Amino acid sequence: MTEPYGYLLVHFVEDQVGHAEKIYFSLSVGDDPLRWRRLHGGEAVLESTGGTAGVRDPHLVRGPDGFHLVATDLRVWRPEGPDWWAYRHRGSRDLVVWDSPDLLSWSEPRYVTVAPPSAGMAWAPEAVYDPVSGDYLVHWSSGLDDGPAGGRGDGPGRETGPARIMVARTRDFRTFTEPRTYLELPVGVIDMTVHVTGDAVHRFAKQDDDAPGSWGVFHQVGSSFFADDFVTVARNIGADLGSHVEGPLVFRAHHEHRWYLWVDRYPELPQGYRALTTTDLRSGDWRPVPDGDLELEPNTKHGVVLPLLRHEHAALDAL
Repeated sequence: MTEPYGYLLVHFVEDQVGHAEKIYFSLSVGDDPLRWRRLHGGEAVLESTGGTAGVRDPHLVRGPDGFHLVATDLRVWRPEGPDWWAYRHRGSRDLVVWDSPDLLSWSEPRYVTVAPPSAGMAWAPEAVYDPVSGDYLVHWSSGLDDGPAGGRGDGPGRETGPARIMVARTRDFRTFTEPRTYLELPVGVIDMTVHVTGDAVHRFAKQDDDAPGSWGVFHQVGSSFFADDFVTVARNIGADLGSHVEGPLVFRAHHEHRWYLWVDRYPELPQGYRALTTTDLRSGDWRPVPDGDLELEPNTKHGVVLPLLRHEHAALDAL
């Protein structure tokens, strides 16, 4: 029963009319990484009623103490309508966190402030377990107010700077070290995800689509998480799939020397993921999966794919 088998996709759903900024589970059909069905009758599995009363961009990490799910504390589609300026420059600095021993039973959500007081938001959090230190490295995107006043409260119109990737350490997802800047690029960078192999760390993130010279979604390879030897091997990944893509996720197939990179196409309706693939991860040579090969419900948004064991897939398949 410890055989690798199947995959769990943790995500939210975009719905500009209803309230779907919650946590949804989709499960692979058998061991197929391209065929999926929503669990729990298509309804949300977890919901946030504190903070902004919405969650987006969830990420799930497996560790020796179980599973931890982190998400952006953000509800965009409110009755009064969205206010992206406020979300960006005066938004929540909290992460929403759930814990589970088995992917079936979950703690109540808790709200942990991780971004510094000068930050305008804490978006798209993810976690990587570091077996050497026993810590989880938690990273997210924040724009900071680096002006002389350095205060979010210094006037209602004060803006934060371009988004950067911040990182902090934790062992329990309750207390975190002081955050530090991890990745800073011209015109900002968001949506970083990390894939660790035996000999390298692959990081994927996104620059502003509309900025001159933007890399869009890009892929870098380095020797370790904090190494200074990262090399960019691909830029503007998925640009031919739609006018704007974001929210990359990456995973390896269980029984094949193949990786999948999904990008979230957000301007066109219906929104949701498109898939690319490679058999040479270091090359950055990502090829689109043919249209129709990825069977996924529309408006499945920005999440993570967790490779499962056979008994975990069987337990989730019963939901």
